[in-house]
Amino acid sequence: MEPAFIARYRNCFETTWSDDTPVDQVRFVVLDCETTGLNPVTDRIITIGAVAMQDGEILLEDSFESLLKLSRNTASVTVHGVTRDESRAGIEEQQALETFLEYLKDGVIVGHHIGHDIASLDAGYERHWGFNLSNRWLDTVYLGQHLQSAGAFSNLPPISDWTLDALCGLFGIEPHDRHTAAGDAFLTAQALLRLRVLAMRHGRDRLGRFCEPVAF
Repeated sequence: MEPAFIARYRNCFETTWSDDTPVDQVRFVVLDCETTGLNPVTDRIITIGAVAMQDGEILLEDSFESLLKLSRNTASVTVHGVTRDESRAGIEEQQALETFLEYLKDGVIVGHHIGHDIASLDAGYERHWGFNLSNRWLDTVYLGQHLQSAGAFSNLPPISDWTLDALCGLFGIEPHDRHTAAGDAFLTAQALLRLRVLAMRHGRDRLGRFCEPVAF
């Protein structure tokens, strides 16, 4: 039988956002996962950080942070500011993923190069319960590239290297607490606020256009 928390999660999508939903009505969940490496199947999540944004505001009271327990500490863990004792005192992956799903609900996931984060979460959900996330998602890289092509950055220097640091630099956002999940999620949320204003000016005021992927 499917666990109750997964059933509650699935029920959220019975009435959720459509392509025509105004952007400001949507609950965006700005997400960052720090991981032990770049392979979602063999590597593991170290920390999960997320903060919600709705109606043009970052909702600090609607946030999530979790440190997962790891059996061994490596350089890929300590680079994110997590000590050996902290990683050993974290919560089990299964518990972290369950509580995150309860927090996420049907929020539209946002992140910078968000594909890796979603793949890492999906690998965990597949490992424990055999399912993947159903949420819509938005990559701030794609949104930024769309807006730059539309001339939205005409008074700003062009971006060729779409790193989070470059995006923060474009908008004058101080890159505080970089390379931590909660810190990077908050920085991305600040960038999303700026991108949202530009998107509204260029006709991307509905969810379908706002989340439109880049065609390569």
